[in-house]
Amino acid sequence: MSRNLGGGQTSAPETAGVVARPPLLFLAALLLGLVADRVLPLPFAVAEAGTLPLIVAGALIVAGALIVIGAALATAGFRNFTHAATPVPTSKPVRALVTTGIHGRTRNPIYVGMFLIYCGIGLAARSPWILILVLPLAITIRYGVVAREETYLERRFGGSYRDYKARVRRWL
Repeated sequence: MSRNLGGGQTSAPETAGVVARPPLLFLAALLLGLVADRVLPLPFAVAEAGTLPLIVAGALIVAGALIVIGAALATAGFRNFTHAATPVPTSKPVRALVTTGIHGRTRNPIYVGMFLIYCGIGLAARSPWILILVLPLAITIRYGVVAREETYLERRFGGSYRDYKARVRRWL
């Protein structure tokens, strides 16, 4: 990163120039949701069903499944990048276009995995605010991270990336 004349940071041309590291965005939304739960509590439908323990148990099972599936997707994405010897952090230049394995089914398995983990935590914590904040988080990830990464990858890999985009969905 370099500094512009106004004192702010500008993205180097060899990186995507995302608004922030995605894990930090997820963590910030999670922490903001937990704080909002304390400051401005909202009822949580599953929590209100305390007289029906099977519903609460079912919600915890769903939460656990979301977390496990999300972790598996993210791990598969990390492994693909590692095998291709390209860095995962968005602040470093990519070395290879990864299009096989899980990346042959979704262009963003790590982000999909992080969203599933995030929602699983929100459900397990019975936090309406965490679940509400998934929408602004998704918008931030989509436009502040993914759109910038896609522009960067198209600039870096040209037609190969455009072909990949044409045949593999962004999310699922």
